[in-house]
This record gives sequence, structure tokens and C-alpha cells, in this order.
Amino acid sequence: MKTYLGDRTIDGVIVTVDEKDLPDYADICKFTNAGFEWSFEGVAATQLAFALIYDVTGDAGLAKRLAEPFMREVTANFGNDWEMTEADVRAAVAQVQPEQA
Repeated sequence: MKTYLGDRTIDGVIVTVDEKDLPDYADICKFTNAGFEWSFEGVAATQLAFALIYDVTGDAGLAKRLAEPFMREVTANFGNDWEMTEADVRAAVAQVQPEQA
């Protein structure tokens, strides 16, 4: 199971998945050129939300649709450092996903 970690350092923010840099996947969907951020609502927190969802699900359409609600409910509320497992991301996706009619 994948583990995602985010940390603020003197050199900036670092986001990893299983100890490797998490790609921003901006080539698939770009919300910003600024990279990742969190702890507030904004495009960099949305880029992080997209990357987390896409990395776990592999579904670009789903990640794009849910990036903003995931950002508001999850990444905007992260502290300076945070950790999520793949299961945590899937649970958060299920929470923010609108029910299918």
C-alpha cells in the first residue's frame, strides 16, 4: 500500500509517495505552475489533490472532477506535515464523490 508524505522544509515543500517525489501530473491536468501547496484553498492545493487522486486511481477524469472538492475537504486542511495512505486517499475520494443518480 502506498504512503504519501508532505513536509514543509527550509527549502520548500516536499511531497513523496513511498519515499520518491510525487509527480504533479501537470502534463495531464494543470491547475498551476507553482507546484504543490496545502493548508489553504487554492490552485496549488488543488494540484496536490489532483495528483493524490490520480496517483491512487489512475483515472484522470475522476481526479479532475474531484480535485476541487478533495482540495476543500482534505488538502486545504493539512497541517505543515501530513501523511496519507492509499486507503486514506480512497476513503476521502469516496467521501467527496457525489452520489451517482
